[in-house]
Amino acid sequence: MTGWTVIRCGRLDYRQAFALQRAYRALRAADEVGNLLLWVEHPPTITLGRGGGTEDVRVAEESLKVKGTDLVSTDRGGRATYHGPGQMVVYPIMRVGPGQLHEVADRLEEATIRLLRRLGVVAERHPQYPGVWVGTDKIAAIGLASQDDVTYHGLALNVTTDLTAFGQIVPCGLADRGVISIAAVTGQSHSLDVIARWWFDEWVALEGKPDAATWAWGFQTAPGLSAPAPQGAAVERLQALLRQRDLHTVCEAALCPNLGECWGAGTATFMIGGAVCTRHCRFCGVASGRPQPLQAKEPQRVAAAAAQLGLRHVVVTAVARDDLADGGAGHFVSTIQALRQRLPVATIEVLIPDFAGNLAALHAVCQARPDVLNHNLETVPRLYPAIQPRKNYRRTLGVLEYAKRLGLSTKSGIILGLGETRGEVIREFAELRRAGCDFLTLGQYLPPSDRHAPLMEYVHPVEFGWYREIALTMGFVDVTAGPLVRSSYRAERFAGSPTAARPRLS
Repeated sequence: MTGWTVIRCGRLDYRQAFALQRAYRALRAADEVGNLLLWVEHPPTITLGRGGGTEDVRVAEESLKVKGTDLVSTDRGGRATYHGPGQMVVYPIMRVGPGQLHEVADRLEEATIRLLRRLGVVAERHPQYPGVWVGTDKIAAIGLASQDDVTYHGLALNVTTDLTAFGQIVPCGLADRGVISIAAVTGQSHSLDVIARWWFDEWVALEGKPDAATWAWGFQTAPGLSAPAPQGAAVERLQALLRQRDLHTVCEAALCPNLGECWGAGTATFMIGGAVCTRHCRFCGVASGRPQPLQAKEPQRVAAAAAQLGLRHVVVTAVARDDLADGGAGHFVSTIQALRQRLPVATIEVLIPDFAGNLAALHAVCQARPDVLNHNLETVPRLYPAIQPRKNYRRTLGVLEYAKRLGLSTKSGIILGLGETRGEVIREFAELRRAGCDFLTLGQYLPPSDRHAPLMEYVHPVEFGWYREIALTMGFVDVTAGPLVRSSYRAERFAGSPTAARPRLS
């Protein structure tokens, strides 16, 4: 079988990784996806297989918790093993016929032996014990299972793993044998990324002709990614209204894929402060350059348009205006006030920039008491320098934290497919929750042009559901997740939450 998709998960909790395996296993059984390899690095975790293993754990479970080591029972083969930082874990999700599970295990072992040979390490199988061995020391553990003729669980290869952590268990129940790592046997600390790429090359070479076998990071085509074209009477009416009142929407400026759906329903996200941004974020379709002066009457025109549309929830955003002393905060305040006057029962959501760190500007907007204050993280902190270099990750979290301290309902959004790992995204969820963020949106990155940041992968819709479930368990009030979701998509759902009841100053 040629054409493997590698899902780069990064450091991911064992249970979360198992849930992702289960989701993809169901898709593979239904032939909705091809063969997959989930590449994971786990935090410290001891897992027990179907062969037992509780008797192999040398440390009490309470002591393990104190050390930050998780203990998990699994349905794979084998007994107790350890997962932790510096270990490359690969979970193949592939179809197998009756009796073929052992053949898959053999190929996992063979790919690892070939990789180690590439590094100058002599490794071999043991006739009695599964895995890959260097002398009497195990360097890679194998534990597989299958359901509905699809594999899950897999291989754990010690690369730079802290071998003292194995002292918490009798590895695989073999008290007379040890464990080793690539770093220990070679004296070199190869990165997990390098080892993983070399291992994948060996794996696909075993699966077909070396010159025909291929693998790719993530999905390179978009499964079921389509949106209705903007057409119909409602769209024409809204477009005419916006032109008549000389108003902008982020729907048009950012080339939103949901424009047809939202405009067809008579809703839009007003963009104040003009249509030219002072920043050059590499994911965004809004034009950048030198903006025109603010239009003093624009807040009243937004309020009049919202009233004419009969909106019950109004979303207002703006380009970044770093050319202004307050970053455009006063314009937000005027727009909120104008909307309150024209539509006193409507809820108001503002999607704000960071005002270049101007705390007085942020405070002014918070004091205007929008029902929901939205400020997007957009991507993971590792990618900020490349994707949005003029934005500071900690400052972004600080905006949300400050608004929450003043009693506002807060919201943020992340776009996926820029090269982030799954673990990085989930750690970002945790940071948002620590900042008090109530609502979250997750969507697929779609490059506005070939001049923008390249698309690294399409995230499968099943993963959006997986992310949503994880986020909800972490305490978010509501999460909207899907390939076409954007910050303001179905925003009225968030305003309808009890958490978003209109805030008042105490």
